[in-house]
Amino acid sequence: MCGRFASVDEEEIVETFGIENVAGCAEPTDNCAPTQMVSIVVDRVHDDRVVRQLRLARWGLVPSWSKTLDFRHVLFNARSETVTAKPSFKSAALHRRAVVPASGYYEWMKNPDHGSTPYFLHPSDDSVLGFAGLYEWWRVPPGTLVRDAVDGWLCSVTIITRPAADEIGEIHDRMPVVVPPDLLGDWLDPGLDDPAKVEDMIAEIPDPVLVPVQRSPMS
Repeated sequence: MCGRFASVDEEEIVETFGIENVAGCAEPTDNCAPTQMVSIVVDRVHDDRVVRQLRLARWGLVPSWSKTLDFRHVLFNARSETVTAKPSFKSAALHRRAVVPASGYYEWMKNPDHGSTPYFLHPSDDSVLGFAGLYEWWRVPPGTLVRDAVDGWLCSVTIITRPAADEIGEIHDRMPVVVPPDLLGDWLDPGLDDPAKVEDMIAEIPDPVLVPVQRSPMS
């Protein structure tokens, strides 16, 4: 799973992902947690052409069909194995894919004494990661006050995870799906809405090479 990550600043995101339009950007932090606002990168059609946009979304996806907000079960992760079939994620997987920029993420390895050791997993060259994500728009009911909603709409996002392998798998059994630069355009393509092709693309995304360092989000 991915329940904490370190975000990056606007300049790095714009340069790394070729952003054309900045609609919003979260302040960088080493301890980004679910329900906080995060930066996401999306491709949207505007004036008959695709524009790459940086915008804000609340971490924890709210399906468009939800009647109310329920933060007891925040959908901050989506399993890659079921993302095109599960009702909470299916529509977004086919129509609203995103990447969540990060410098790395945290996991806690369980110890024999029932305690846990925090690790920060990041690229050895300190490059910016793009977690595969899904975003959704939720219409706020009239008369309801929702934090972070804009003009009656709440934008939210989830991060896709997959089984972890090799050294990362020894720390935690799941890890975020990281979209490499050569697949970024395909992943964000708003015209790709075939479930089988989305599934194939997720399967083709290679595992990133990350370095684990003992470190907590609070250090």
